[in-house]
Amino acid sequence: MKRLIRWLLNHISRPALQRIAEQLLPLVGLFYAGRRVQCPVCGRRYRRFLPYGYVVPRPNALCPHCLALERHRLLWLYLTRETELLETRPRLLHVAPEVCLMRHLGKRYADCPERYVTADLESPLARLHFDVQQIPLPDASFDCVICNHLLEHVADDRQAMRELRRILRPGGWGVLLSPVELDRAATFEDDSITDPAARTRIFGQYDHRRIYGTDFVDRLREAGFEAEAVDYAARLTEAERTRFALPQDRIYVVRKSAS
Repeated sequence: MKRLIRWLLNHISRPALQRIAEQLLPLVGLFYAGRRVQCPVCGRRYRRFLPYGYVVPRPNALCPHCLALERHRLLWLYLTRETELLETRPRLLHVAPEVCLMRHLGKRYADCPERYVTADLESPLARLHFDVQQIPLPDASFDCVICNHLLEHVADDRQAMRELRRILRPGGWGVLLSPVELDRAATFEDDSITDPAARTRIFGQYDHRRIYGTDFVDRLREAGFEAEAVDYAARLTEAERTRFALPQDRIYVVRKSAS
């Protein structure tokens, strides 16, 4: 299974994978029946989650039913337990929307779909298609933004951060997640590395352009955000971290000053 998933990730386009995964993986999940782990996004339980990863597949990572990865499970717990997003339904821009989160958010916004906007450069799942470095939307047009594991892909991440801040209203907030190496102080990037195999070897994925260090939060602040790195998993019990198979990732919460 590890080899198959790794091959698919490295040889099939992301849009095609999104179509295939929704139909195939729930069937695979039948072979993982059990009660040891639980996905907080869809509520399903398994003896373990599927492996997932471009280079070295991570064990116990992917929910077969809703396709939630570790970071999605952690973020969903944060959004549902620590924010009023689902209750107040702010004007939300969801960039690079994940199937697992989009399905639930779409249902919650079903009677006011204009308040929930999904966007991506090419994903067939998104309503709008644009480059996050040049967002064709008015200033201050959203109350909230969610953008996960996208900034490491774009040529000018600082410009993308400024654009995400621009479309937020004063006082608006968001979650901007990217893979961050917590033992690395400074972000490493080198635009001269263009070969996909070299990028995979150096950055961990063929379409990554940088490896963020703990200065990721400083970049968010330089773009004008008030930013905080939240170690949310540490706030949960050991039993919850094990049952939900959570990562040690930080959740990067941003706000646009009201003044």
